[in-house]
Amino acid sequence: MTWNPIERSDLESLLSRDLIDCSEEQKQFFAQVRIPPLKWTLSPWGDTGGGFWVVAVYRDRVLWYNDIEGGFNVSRYEVAGQIPEAEYWCNQDPLRWAMPRLVGDPAARLGPPRPALGAQK
Repeated sequence: MTWNPIERSDLESLLSRDLIDCSEEQKQFFAQVRIPPLKWTLSPWGDTGGGFWVVAVYRDRVLWYNDIEGGFNVSRYEVAGQIPEAEYWCNQDPLRWAMPRLVGDPAARLGPPRPALGAQK
């Protein structure tokens, strides 16, 4: 089976679907930091597909879609248009799980909300 990179129109459809599940706060934030999808390089993983689609930029971070793994990721960057090799992530997160990492929420790295340690029913 051959992998084909996601087309921009399919990514736009995916974003629209994922935004439905986002909180109102997330939707408002995304509207402020969203950019038209643009391919950024991330070698060597993104080379075959011409890079990965970045959909939002906030401070020193980008929100991008890893179409090899099928999920959104957040990475730091120094040069616009380039995601450093050390910032490659293969999360399969929907937009609502990835977005908190864009603002630097360290708890967001843990995935969906979980009960606090020691919490009992």
